[in-house]
Amino acid sequence: MNRRERKQAKLSQAKPELVTHPVAAPAPTRWWRAVTLATIGLIVCAAVVGAWSVYSPSSKPAPQIIQGDGSKGPSGMMYVPGGEFLMGSDHKLAQANERPAHRVKVAGFWMDRHHVTNAEFRRFVHATAYVTTAERKPDWETLKVQVPPGTPKPEDSALVPGAMVFVGTEHEVPLTDYSQWWRFVPGADWKHPHGPGSSIDGKDDHPVVQVSYEDALAYAKWAGKRLPTEAEWEFAARGGLEQATYAWGDDFEPRMLNFWDAKSQPFPVVSPKAGGAAGTSPVETFPPNGYGLYDMTGNAWQWVSDWYRADYFKLQAGFNLVENPEGPGNSYDPDDHTTPPDAPRRVIRGGSFLCNVDYCLSYRPSARRGNDPYNPMSHIGFRLVADEADWKKKR
Repeated sequence: MNRRERKQAKLSQAKPELVTHPVAAPAPTRWWRAVTLATIGLIVCAAVVGAWSVYSPSSKPAPQIIQGDGSKGPSGMMYVPGGEFLMGSDHKLAQANERPAHRVKVAGFWMDRHHVTNAEFRRFVHATAYVTTAERKPDWETLKVQVPPGTPKPEDSALVPGAMVFVGTEHEVPLTDYSQWWRFVPGADWKHPHGPGSSIDGKDDHPVVQVSYEDALAYAKWAGKRLPTEAEWEFAARGGLEQATYAWGDDFEPRMLNFWDAKSQPFPVVSPKAGGAAGTSPVETFPPNGYGLYDMTGNAWQWVSDWYRADYFKLQAGFNLVENPEGPGNSYDPDDHTTPPDAPRRVIRGGSFLCNVDYCLSYRPSARRGNDPYNPMSHIGFRLVADEADWKKKR
């Protein structure tokens, strides 16, 4: 049996069973560079190449896919049964903040089948008149904790609404200065993710981006859901595969996710012939994982609820089993040398359309980064979860 035949045999042996319940302005300043670029470095450069593979014979039995229908589960959500798993990774590709792998247990929960989309976020804004972080004038008291102590307050004219946008470069450059391909763009927001001249027309089914952690919390409250914990997110992303390299197995197959294909276009070069800057793809474009969840890696990063500590996994590893961890009580990031180590950071997971083999390799379920909770970016979105008990109370 050749390699391709063996691969097909694995796929046929582990095909998940689907169970569906019946339906019931001004230019950016040097100050903005100091405030925001520190966050970008750890987001855009990461840990690993991602792909799609198949369940291996040595993995656990393929999970049963259970989709909510509004009657026996929340509509648009998939049930993640919970259980014990090895969180983090000791793989050769794992970064220090992913080590060591340690035993964790999570309870079952429901998770959005895909990222919150532009259409869904629009309904929230229309219903609540909510104004996102990117649409507001920045608050210096919130921003100054992200810059070195003693940084002077900028001129009031520099504090304008906007967000960080990937702009790319015209030619190949050394991958040591991310300010070459990221820029603070006044007027960029969720409706104009690349700046005032852009729009989301025709992209209702794309993940909403340019939303901060605060924006995600506001949407969650309105929707009656919550952000997943980091442990819940990783358990769900693994799709029932214990310590697989990717959310789908151990083999790299680029046809299975939205990422930057450096073989066709070197990062971060933006080709006008290719339509300009890279971006998101519609949700459910690529195959789901073992729990029926789409885009758990690639497409857009996802906010989770935990504070980010680079050493958190090392702290958890001192226990035989950690049950339903909700994350550390504060932030700690000594790897970012342009901001205070204790500057507020929330965890983001999953990588994005910018991840590539040369620079950003965060497609693995264990890859993790921290981001300023008030810093929306053109490659960060979110999805939500709901507790089984809370769902049953609503019924």
